[in-house]
Amino acid sequence: MLDKRKFYINGEWVEPAAQNDLYVLNPATEKPIAVISLGTAVDIDRAVAAAKKAFESYSRTSLEERLALLERLLAIYERRYDEMADTLTAELGAPKTMSREQQADVGVGHLKGYIDALKRLKLREKLPNGDTLMREPIGVCGLITPWNWPVNQIALKVVPALATGCTCVLKPSEFTPLNAMLYAEMVEEAGFPPGVFNLVNGDGLHAGAALSKHKDIDMMSFTGSTRAGIAVSKDAADTVKRVTLELGGKSPNIVFADADIEERVTASILECFNNSGQSCDAPTRMLVERSVYDDVVAIARRVGREATVGDPSKEGAHIGPLVSHIQFERVQALIEAGVGEGARLLVGGPGKPEGFETGYFVKPTIFADVDNSMRIAREEVFGPVLAIIPFDTEEEAIALANDTNYGLAAYVQTGDRQRAERVAARLRAGMVHINGGPHRYGSPFGGYKQSGNGREGGTFGLEDFLEVKTVHLPDAA
Repeated sequence: MLDKRKFYINGEWVEPAAQNDLYVLNPATEKPIAVISLGTAVDIDRAVAAAKKAFESYSRTSLEERLALLERLLAIYERRYDEMADTLTAELGAPKTMSREQQADVGVGHLKGYIDALKRLKLREKLPNGDTLMREPIGVCGLITPWNWPVNQIALKVVPALATGCTCVLKPSEFTPLNAMLYAEMVEEAGFPPGVFNLVNGDGLHAGAALSKHKDIDMMSFTGSTRAGIAVSKDAADTVKRVTLELGGKSPNIVFADADIEERVTASILECFNNSGQSCDAPTRMLVERSVYDDVVAIARRVGREATVGDPSKEGAHIGPLVSHIQFERVQALIEAGVGEGARLLVGGPGKPEGFETGYFVKPTIFADVDNSMRIAREEVFGPVLAIIPFDTEEEAIALANDTNYGLAAYVQTGDRQRAERVAARLRAGMVHINGGPHRYGSPFGGYKQSGNGREGGTFGLEDFLEVKTVHLPDAA
């Protein structure tokens, strides 16, 4: 078992202020694989002080200097790529193939996207009225990342902070801290100055809140549940710091009768089940035109029955476990709610799959005849659970899609390009995927309503970490 009790502060691996151990479990075996420390406000104070001091000089580095550091970080990440993928499989339970092809890949893709965006960034420009606009690093940034796509969110927060001349303190999820500590080793090896990047493990109630409330933190960037995002916002309010949030989702997936039903429904179900359903932008509400509803239900039943769970340490397209016992219980409660509220269970259901009594495995589950008022249609399940809802008209589909507190992503399946763009324009979501169109590195990621505010990735992700200053010269006109 790994001993990972130390924190990375001011360029050194240091002992925590107090002994408060937590075991990191392998979710497939329920056995500990590492021990970490849970940080306190004292640890956060120390990390923030280091970041504040480092900001004085790092904020004045040139764009070229920071690009060189990021290029070195990219080369190191690529060299240690397999190590990162194996770490994610062990602590998250992402199947080996998925971890290598998706979970670890985002660390390369987002870093390249930010490097490209930084090369295009204008730090100084002349406005049409003659005034000068300058973009400057916002300051010391507190970064809180989740467990479901851990490296994805580390890259989307740490990289733009470092790229823009900010300094930062990262608090990763206590469920999946090992990938963050590996990333810290990479940042150190790349040669970033001491104090520019700091890492303190801990839970949200103590370390997270201390970071959000800290008077010397200029910006908070948080990814996680909407409930926790609200708490971060309230904690940050007293010091009027900038807050960006990437929160939950209940993404609608509108399937029109003129779509390639077999292809698009199959792909949509597999996407819903990807990462064991633990994705905030997963297409978890399938809205189906009534004329093809029975056909879609039949396809869904077949695809759902063919989906398998398996040992994440093995190659393959199987589904791994959920991350923790807490998450397992939440998903089970919502599956049971779907049954209790009268939705038609096509496949799956409560309990663990046969042969997987150990580990946080759940049955891939699909409900049909769901009403949009049911809990499984309104709450973010965060497991491999799909709700299928019928509709009659395009107007009804749009209304159902928008009838949610969330607005992260939406999906449209249709053979009519004009309809696709017409519907996409009316969906209250930050991202709309048409006929399987993927999210590409460098494009902004984020949502409307209770899915958060701000955007991550590419140019928009850099701008969240920048202040805008206007210089008014006497001869500007």
